[in-house]
Amino acid sequence: MLEISDLTLRIGDLTLVQGLNLQLSAGQLHVIIGPNGTGKTSLLRALFGELPLTQGSVRLHGTPMTPHSLPSWRQGIGYMPQNTQLDLDLSALEVVVLGRLQRLSMRLSDDDLGAALEALQALDIAHLADRPVHTLSGGQRQMVLFAQVLLRQPKLMLLDEPVSALDLKHQMQLMEHLQMQTAAQGWISVAVLHDLNLAAQFADQLIVLGDGRLQAFGPPAQVLSSELIHHLYHVPVDVHHDQDGQPYVRTLRASPPREYLMA
Repeated sequence: MLEISDLTLRIGDLTLVQGLNLQLSAGQLHVIIGPNGTGKTSLLRALFGELPLTQGSVRLHGTPMTPHSLPSWRQGIGYMPQNTQLDLDLSALEVVVLGRLQRLSMRLSDDDLGAALEALQALDIAHLADRPVHTLSGGQRQMVLFAQVLLRQPKLMLLDEPVSALDLKHQMQLMEHLQMQTAAQGWISVAVLHDLNLAAQFADQLIVLGDGRLQAFGPPAQVLSSELIHHLYHVPVDVHHDQDGQPYVRTLRASPPREYLMA
């Protein structure tokens, strides 16, 4: 379990997150949603130890995160930040293998190489294995980085907008693989998504942030409502439910289509 207690993050006079309390269970995918500037990325950075806690505490399976424990803390985390530069003279396969950097020796083992190839195959990007990573598209690099994170075999997965550069097919592949492996491996997975329908489709629990505070937490079917979304985003929406009871969001136009105005 990941326990976040009374977490507050500040930079100077700016409060990024205020008084956050959460308990996130193993084997579940938790998706953070909310408008821009509400502390989503700041929360992930704090959980990785990149942003110091102003107040509160974080525990992973009972072990507290402290400034002195950060190196060992990070070894158990698969972290994929939003903006990652890959100006490296390495192949995609070599970048994936770096996911096991902590255990690599002077000689690459067959086990490490095989695991990297399996990760690429699982994400349907094995054909990129020998390509220099700096020649890949933004979406291809994103998939390669996700494969690298998978190879870390983490206790905690932190993914900041992991599908932002992906087409529809690869969005589904990444999210389906993340959901499946989270359940199978008992990971605690936390991802930031802007697509509310994608979040509703794959999240076990939604973490809804607004103005740096927790606005709602729970299963998508219980959390997502037109009132909540309008309150957070100031956009009129309808929230419907499919045959399985899962919600999906349809935005409403504030003005009639242009052709009607020209009629």
